[in-house]
Amino acid sequence: MSEERWLPEDFEHPGSVPLVDGVHLRPIRASDVDIDMVTVMANRDMLWRMYGDAWGWPPASMTHEEDEEDLAHHAADMEAHASFNYAVLTDDETRLLGCVYIDPLPAGPDGAAAEVSWWIAEDAPDAWREALDAFVPRWISEAWPFAHVSTPFQLPRP
Repeated sequence: MSEERWLPEDFEHPGSVPLVDGVHLRPIRASDVDIDMVTVMANRDMLWRMYGDAWGWPPASMTHEEDEEDLAHHAADMEAHASFNYAVLTDDETRLLGCVYIDPLPAGPDGAAAEVSWWIAEDAPDAWREALDAFVPRWISEAWPFAHVSTPFQLPRP
């Protein structure tokens, strides 16, 4: 018996995706560590409220090397289509604003399922936050082959 695939064999995950003028999403890379580390640690309390219990992330003592290893792991998972981490970036890619995570759930009778979550820096403009909150569910339904999507990590917005 062969192992069931999470995504269709011919599925190609999206590359760079525009969000709003001046902001786009693209697969995260280990080389994003410098801009990732600054944003993650500046938003650590918010991120811990979202992901701390489930993922133990981000730890208060996270080092540059640990973050780089984590990003390299995410990039390798994306190449293998095991899970996906998209960075939300300014168009000049000098600032990471947040991330979108797409992780597998067991397939249901109607097909592939995913757990999707996202965050944006607390100091990001409200318009960007609102754009991301509206964009992600639409993008997932239009560009990804999931029959079911769960969004368990979303925090209520103020």
